[in-house]
Amino acid sequence: MAEHMLKFVSLPQQTPAKRAADDRREDFNEIYDEFAPDAAASQASRCSQCGIPFCSVNCPLSNNIPDWLKLTAEGRLEEAYELSSATNTFPEICGRICPQDRLCEGNCVIEKGFESVTIGAVERYVTDTAFSNGWVKPILPASEREESIAIIGAGPAGLAAAEKLRGKGYQVTVYDRHDRVGGLLVYGIPSFKLEKEIVLRRWKWLEDGGVKFVLNADIGGKLPFAELRARHDAVLLATGVYKARDIGGPGAGLPGIVKALDFLITSNRKGLGDEVPDYESGLLNAAGKDVVVIGGGDTAMDCVRTAIRQDAKSVTCLYRRDRQNMPGSLREVKNAEEEGVTFTWLSAPEAFLGEDKVSAVRAVRMHLGLPDASGRQSVEPIEGSSFTLKADLVIKALGFDPEDLPGAFNEPELKLTGWGTLKVRPGSFETSLPGVFAAGDIVRGASLVVWAIRDGRDAAAAIHRHFQAAHRAQAAE
Repeated sequence: MAEHMLKFVSLPQQTPAKRAADDRREDFNEIYDEFAPDAAASQASRCSQCGIPFCSVNCPLSNNIPDWLKLTAEGRLEEAYELSSATNTFPEICGRICPQDRLCEGNCVIEKGFESVTIGAVERYVTDTAFSNGWVKPILPASEREESIAIIGAGPAGLAAAEKLRGKGYQVTVYDRHDRVGGLLVYGIPSFKLEKEIVLRRWKWLEDGGVKFVLNADIGGKLPFAELRARHDAVLLATGVYKARDIGGPGAGLPGIVKALDFLITSNRKGLGDEVPDYESGLLNAAGKDVVVIGGGDTAMDCVRTAIRQDAKSVTCLYRRDRQNMPGSLREVKNAEEEGVTFTWLSAPEAFLGEDKVSAVRAVRMHLGLPDASGRQSVEPIEGSSFTLKADLVIKALGFDPEDLPGAFNEPELKLTGWGTLKVRPGSFETSLPGVFAAGDIVRGASLVVWAIRDGRDAAAAIHRHFQAAHRAQAAE
């Protein structure tokens, strides 16, 4: 190991080359180049191979990061991919969109003074290389099982569960309301962070492995939930949460104030070549407009950077806390600032101005107060500090809550938690309906893609245990 690793003392951190900000503003292509093979190997060699790998401990998937970094440093890339994909269904996606600065890289033990290992970039490089070399093989179960499982939702949780269940030999059908597989990976996350071809090739990979897909599915409508249950031996609900948190105040209902997801879906559909009337009409198009985005999470960062690429006149992000306390990735903030976004920290909207359409946001300065019960500082308005921002388009990016889930499936027997998420039995992922399971944001609440993957894999394991227990009970009779 010694000749290949622990080179952080002599080798500085190097990330893949990033395209110039002026060039990035002109298109929706990914902003980072691929690592060259020697650069990937040398950056992987910076890993200290520490006794307690905090990168793995703080990864929701518990990825074996030091091990596949070592294999990469040694040029054993096929083995590195096999190890990476053993715990992660989509390492090439996580390598692109995970907030590594808050998870694995942010907890790297060599971070202070030497800068962390570029884990995400190496993860992406290893998997892209595996696809290029034909090392990514279709799922091939050791034997087929007769049980049929329906998965509702073709986002990261549903697809991760589909991979694990199909690997066990189950007959898996994934239903989704959209016309493409991927959920928010395709329609929510902009292409400059995740090019759609990356998701579409995983769709093909799952199909090649025997997973069936039913798209444009109207579960609870044209296809009653009871009929779906009758068709399959088990059902996994993995639809995510999409209900945008709203904002009040005078003028909050003015035209020109839109939801973040509506804005992002419209942009992504346009990029995919679909006909999008709301884009063509200018309703959900930032071109030539003064844009204000309200919020400080990753969705807000996606919105401000999308607006820049749509040739907005100006883009301002309005966030009530400061840079250090924002929930979004600081790496994304830096990219947005490079591209021309203005951040107005410690500020919150108090009214929206305009006659028949929004024309400005009146905001108030905030200051951070004492920590609340969670340890997070409270925010309080500063009296007499109001100011006005010109705005032709206001985008609300305040997070997501669950929809009316029983109503969405027309199944009133589904029980909810006090948060409005689906209630499941701890460890089993089973809902109040026998044989109906749930995973991902629909249970956890709005969270990261990597957590959805983890939940989908864990739910698949729980469903497998469910059928094993049923077989044992049958055999005992």
